[in-house]
Amino acid sequence: MIHLSSITKQHGSQLLFRDASFQILPGSRSGLVGPNGAGKTTIFRIITGEEEPDSGEMTCAKRTTIGYFSQDVGEMAGRSALEEVMAGSSATMQLAEELQRMEAAMCDPLDDDAMAALLERYGAAQEEFEHRGGYDLETRAQTVLTGLGIGPDRFNHPVESFSGGWKMRIALAKILTLKPDVLLLDEPTNHLDVESIVWLEEWLADSFDGALLMTSHDRDFMNRIVTRIIEVANKTVTTYNGNYDFYERERDIRREQLLASHKRQQDMLAKEEEFIARFAARASHAAQVQSRVKKIDKIERIEIPPEERLVKFEFSEPPRSGDDVVVMDGLAKEWPLPEGGVTPVFSGVSGIIRRGSKIAVVGVNGAGKSTFLKVLAGQTEPTAGRVTLGANVELGYFSQHAMEVLEPKKTIFETVQEVLPLANRGVIMNLLGAFLFSGDAVDKRIENLSGGEKSRVVLATLFARPVNFLVLDEPTNHLDIRSREILLDTLQRFSGTVVLVSHDRHFLRSLVDRVIEVDHGEMRTYEGNYQYYQQKVHGEA
Repeated sequence: MIHLSSITKQHGSQLLFRDASFQILPGSRSGLVGPNGAGKTTIFRIITGEEEPDSGEMTCAKRTTIGYFSQDVGEMAGRSALEEVMAGSSATMQLAEELQRMEAAMCDPLDDDAMAALLERYGAAQEEFEHRGGYDLETRAQTVLTGLGIGPDRFNHPVESFSGGWKMRIALAKILTLKPDVLLLDEPTNHLDVESIVWLEEWLADSFDGALLMTSHDRDFMNRIVTRIIEVANKTVTTYNGNYDFYERERDIRREQLLASHKRQQDMLAKEEEFIARFAARASHAAQVQSRVKKIDKIERIEIPPEERLVKFEFSEPPRSGDDVVVMDGLAKEWPLPEGGVTPVFSGVSGIIRRGSKIAVVGVNGAGKSTFLKVLAGQTEPTAGRVTLGANVELGYFSQHAMEVLEPKKTIFETVQEVLPLANRGVIMNLLGAFLFSGDAVDKRIENLSGGEKSRVVLATLFARPVNFLVLDEPTNHLDIRSREILLDTLQRFSGTVVLVSHDRHFLRSLVDRVIEVDHGEMRTYEGNYQYYQQKVHGEA
């Protein structure tokens, strides 16, 4: 269907990949992985024709429809949510209009040749319309919107009234409704809650029969969907036949094999060079020396790609808090509405958070999870009831808003140094290394960082403080899989108390020992880990 053959691409002085080849076959499910800046987005842009390779070629079968969802959704205005989604299938809608015109023309008297030509055109257009799923376009658009959390009550709301995160869902719905032959998805699970992620998994498995190439920072999502991984790294493209977990294992095995081959080659080269050095001056061995010089000149050297070094930062033991970290008594929260009145978020919440607990707060988008965390963290006052922090509790709060208050002109190093004014450079560098900042990267200004980099800076400043109670609102947003694993390891080793919201199921499954569900203003507590919560919920369902 799509073939990339021996493609080479360079941006300025940076070589992304050389002589890279892979195929996207009908019905295939592929994950695209690699470090930031390796060239994943460039691969997408080459496939869509937005960029050309410097050498090599990209070939695509005729009549192949390509749908590309990226994080840049562009401007949306002047339509309802449903109209915006259907507008993404403009070619299908134009075909519908063309079919109507031809049906009207068939009612007029035509000679035999003209009628035959019209019928032939009509048959071709009808076949194309059916191929594009034109007969159930509106039904499909409604189904996809509902699955992504925008129900019938909001189909006719103007797109301008939706926030940025909801506009991303509308943009994703446009691409899914198009039902292309090849679907390119760049981080489709960003801004989705767990319910929408599960729906998307099921839709891709049951309702989409085209080819898929996607990037995702959600390990569970990748494992459930893809059967092949395409890695863009170290100036090359490598294919692994399996899901993400298989890719990680196989990549490590291949690296061990490469290291062994490199050692054997280095040993062989050392022997040859020793022979040449020993006998270079002897006329009797001149022919043998020349032969061996030519031999080692022809050998293609095995290169060991640089391995990203993981720094383990030993965080200082936080001060011990009292056994009761938080006591909630009749807690309730309402938000005032602009037109008057209030909207209730939750009410009647009482309970105790014990020292050492690691608790997930779950629920659909808009259920009030972030509001509950804000009340716990003292960022907003409850409408009724009270929150009492226990003895010696030192609280650290992470939210998406925290990234906005970083000082843009400061460097990463200066930002962390401000939190650790008495620490020497080595300690700060070690802490930053644990959050994947090393070398010259620590001198980058905040204003030049990506969302993921800013998140890591905020987390580094949080763990630099002597806190024993962490309240984390979506700390995994913007983080790639590797950064999420580092944060997970850090929280697993953290001896204090954690309450967090995250839509990463692997993260929750590996960390939490208790779940609080927010649902229609009510809160339910599940005294077990995330697997226990899922079993209870599915059992009740």
